[in-house]
Amino acid sequence: MDDSKKIVGEGSKNMIEEGSKEIVREGSKKMVEEKSKETKKKASEERKKGSGGNLQKKLEEVLSCLLISVGALLASFSVVCILIPNDAIDYGTAGIAIIISKLTNWNLSMCVAGVFLPFIIAGFLILGKKFGIKALLGSAVYTVGIAIFERIPFELNTEHFLAVVFGGAILGAGLSIILKNGGCIDGSEIFANIVVKKISDKTGKNFSMTYLLIGFNACVYAAVFLLINRNAALMSLLVYVVATSIINHFTANYEAIKQVTIITKEPEELVNAIKKELNKTCTMMNSYGAIAGENKTLICYVNYFELPKLKEIISRNKGTFSTVSTIEEILR
Repeated sequence: MDDSKKIVGEGSKNMIEEGSKEIVREGSKKMVEEKSKETKKKASEERKKGSGGNLQKKLEEVLSCLLISVGALLASFSVVCILIPNDAIDYGTAGIAIIISKLTNWNLSMCVAGVFLPFIIAGFLILGKKFGIKALLGSAVYTVGIAIFERIPFELNTEHFLAVVFGGAILGAGLSIILKNGGCIDGSEIFANIVVKKISDKTGKNFSMTYLLIGFNACVYAAVFLLINRNAALMSLLVYVVATSIINHFTANYEAIKQVTIITKEPEELVNAIKKELNKTCTMMNSYGAIAGENKTLICYVNYFELPKLKEIISRNKGTFSTVSTIEEILR
C-alpha cells in the first residue's frame, strides 16, 4: 500500500510539473506572439510615417519650384516692361547681359542665357546638384520670361523716378521669393557663394558675401556709366538700392552670415553630418533645460545658401530645438 501511494504521489507530481511546464511554454509562446505583433505594428507605423514624410517632402519641393518660377517671371516682367523702357537696368550678371544687348543689338534673352550659363555650370559642380537644379530652373524661367515679355506690347512709361522705384520693388519681390525657396537667378550670387565657400574650406573661417556682391555690382554700374550714359547708371543704382532693401527685409539680410543654435541630447550624429555634408564644424556647450534636463547646445555658422542643407540635416534628427539668427560681424 505504501509503495502504491508513493507511485501515485510521484505520478501526480510529474503530471503537475508537466502541466506547469506546458502552461509556461504556452505563456512564453503568447508573449513572443504579442511581441512580434507589436514589432510588426511599430514597423508598419514607421513605414507609414516614412512614406508620409517622403510625400510631404516631394510636395514641398514641387511648391518650391513653382514659387521659384513665379519669382523669376516677376523679375523678368520688371526688367523688360518697366526698367529698360525707363533707361535703367538690372544688376549682377543680368546687368552685364543687358549692357551687351544694348551695345550689340543682340537678342536680350540670348545674352542673358549666354552670360548665366558658365555660372550655373560652376554652381552645379561646386555648390551641389540640388542648388544647381534650382538655379537652372530659376534662370531658365527668367530667360523665357524675358523672351515672352519682349513680345508683349506693354511698357510703363511714366516719370522715370516713380517707374524705377516701382520696378525695383517688383524685382526685389521676385528675387525674394526665389531666394526664400533656395533658388538663384543671378550669377553674381553664385560667384560670391563659390568664392566664400573656397575661402571658408581653406581657412576654416566664415565670411560674408556682402563685400563681394557690392564690388561685383560696382563694376557693372561703372560699365553702365562709361559705356551707356550717366543717367542710366544712376537709375540702375536706384534699382539696386530699392531691390536689395526689399530682399533684405524678406530674407533677413541674405548676404550676411547665419548663426544656427541647436539644442539636442544626441549631438554626435548632428556634428558628424554637418562636418561630412557641409564641411563645417560646431561649437558644443553643456546646457540644461527646466523640463528636458541635461543636453548639448551646438552653434554653427553658415551662409544663406547653406542654410537649407543644414535645415535638412536637423530635420533628420528628431528631438532637437533650433533657432536661426543673422550675424552682422564676427570679430577675430
